[in-house]
Amino acid sequence: MTTVLIADDQPLQRFGFRMLLESQDDMTVVGEATDGGEATRMTAELHPDVVLMDVRMPGLDGIEATRRIVAGGGRSRVLILTTFDLDEYAYSGLRAGASGFLVKDAQPEELLSGIRAVATGDAVVAPSLTRRLLDAYVHHLPATAEPAGSPGSADSPDSPDSADPRLAPLTERETEILRVVGQGWTNTEIAQRLHLAESTVKTHVGRILAKTGSRDRVQAVILAYETKLVG
Repeated sequence: MTTVLIADDQPLQRFGFRMLLESQDDMTVVGEATDGGEATRMTAELHPDVVLMDVRMPGLDGIEATRRIVAGGGRSRVLILTTFDLDEYAYSGLRAGASGFLVKDAQPEELLSGIRAVATGDAVVAPSLTRRLLDAYVHHLPATAEPAGSPGSADSPDSPDSADPRLAPLTERETEILRVVGQGWTNTEIAQRLHLAESTVKTHVGRILAKTGSRDRVQAVILAYETKLVG
């Protein structure tokens, strides 16, 4: 059973989410928070598997609440939901440690599958944001990063930053999979395009996360950009 805490300042939104989630045999809502501060406190008390977090709330907003929840070191993972399809919210939320970002006009099936993915340690980002988000991330790399087009730069995906110690533990196959994870491929797409069993892909992804110390798939994507595997 996946336990969920709903954090949203709109009563009708919370009601709708609760009705949807509790219609599922494998989900239960353990609480509702009306602002970020309350969400942070309730997460510490209830330890839900997933926190559905709105961004714009009175008092403490969803981004700062996410940051505090993740910093607390608990097992709860945050899935951000917002009405606003804006890159700045997605980028800030994911950098704060959220495991996913969806807009509220997502189909019910997308939301449910997103919750399940986040609960099992995977990550999810709204398809409309994925490419823009990753492209925007390039501009947040440190100023010391090599310029585009130079050897080993983001424009040379076959020449990653081999000096980066985070890549050293990876096998050649794991590096290849990290590269395509960074390009936004799902496990199913990786399995189909690289002619692997999906279970094998999941195993590889799990090993990549463990070896690189990545909390989830979102952090693995960011790692792929930081080490210039993709661009």
